[in-house]
Amino acid sequence: MDHTMRSALVVILATFAGLVAPALSPPVQAQAAEPDGYYDAADGLTGVALKSALHDIIDGNTQLSYDQVWDALKRTDEDPANANNVIELYSRRSVPKSSNGGDPDDWNREHTWAKSHGDFGTSPGPGTDIHHLRPADVSVNADRGNLDFDLGGSAVDECAGCRRDGDSFEPPDVVKGDVARMLFYMAVRYEGDDGRADLELNDEVGNGSAPFHGRISVLLTWNDADPVSAAETRRNDLVYADYQHNRNPFIDHPEWADAIW
Repeated sequence: MDHTMRSALVVILATFAGLVAPALSPPVQAQAAEPDGYYDAADGLTGVALKSALHDIIDGNTQLSYDQVWDALKRTDEDPANANNVIELYSRRSVPKSSNGGDPDDWNREHTWAKSHGDFGTSPGPGTDIHHLRPADVSVNADRGNLDFDLGGSAVDECAGCRRDGDSFEPPDVVKGDVARMLFYMAVRYEGDDGRADLELNDEVGNGSAPFHGRISVLLTWNDADPVSAAETRRNDLVYADYQHNRNPFIDHPEWADAIW
């Protein structure tokens, strides 16, 4: 037996004996199970043309009532370690599904694209689109309010890693990409052609009631720094299959954000 074969045998035996840990494969970014041909109309496009093609692909989705959103979120944001709980978007706490409501320690329905940014309320359409509606702690949701997204500010109670100031809110690192991709979706899905608000991203904060949300330069950085997770992929597949029958293209293809903006 030559030296190479002896070395290989030693490693194998040591691994089984618990002396050497087997090598682990590097983590792989989650890949969504997008339907064949779903994005064919967007192939090879960039800029305004890509944005328009994606809008046409994801437009015309099934719309939920605001009451139906409660039950949908209990599935789309279920804690994989506890089927009785949901995971709150910003605080990342696992809380009972049954604790949805309006008390300070309950969870409620957070509009990641603040509903006052376009004044679309909670009517079917952008106000009930679960691609951007997520469970959130009531108190943390109130602290976020209708603020734009940016960096900096003071720490937020009950939300490790969250910060806010007078015109912006910063979520924890682990969901910064999630937030960015939800806002990218909203800016593409709602273009004003179906009687809904014409939503647009800009590079400002303090947008108030205008149908704009910022800050786009920060959101693009977050999209790159926080890659698509398995939880996002699972959620996207579930929303497509069981609820709205459309997808968030920026979960399937996060690189399209830079190609548009």
